[in-house]
Amino acid sequence: MDLNAVLKVKPIVMKEILTAPVIWFIIGFVFLVLEFMLPGLILFFFAVGAWIVALVLLFSPISINIQLLVFIGSSVVTILLFRKWLQGLLWHRNDSREILEEEFLGRTAVADTNILPGENGKVSFKGTTWDAKSEDVILQGNNVTIVGNDSILLIVKLKTTT
Repeated sequence: MDLNAVLKVKPIVMKEILTAPVIWFIIGFVFLVLEFMLPGLILFFFAVGAWIVALVLLFSPISINIQLLVFIGSSVVTILLFRKWLQGLLWHRNDSREILEEEFLGRTAVADTNILPGENGKVSFKGTTWDAKSEDVILQGNNVTIVGNDSILLIVKLKTTT
């Protein structure tokens, strides 16, 4: 006597498991995994397109040609509508000017060397020594205010005591 007949269990056939929606879901998952291996925020939207096709197939049987059109169309539309927005959301970086303003401008540093107009010197700021220039005569040990930069050269002025 067959155990399946006794238990009245119908054997699972691979054909029943791998339906079109499941296949599209798997394709979407593969695109998602590939996005992590090849970042660029493009393959993610192909994953979304595949999942859209899987959802459509759950409610309506459509031909493979229509499935491919829905996949390509939804992928392209989601890329065009959401890629820049999502990139900004995920990879928001402060502009270097913003970083300069937040971290350096208006802050106090200490002159490590004499700084004369037309000659560069050194200042200490946040535990690091920086090249600096100034239009003021600044003596070693004076406190200075950072007022700008020229690449990695800090522009400073003598700190006024108030």
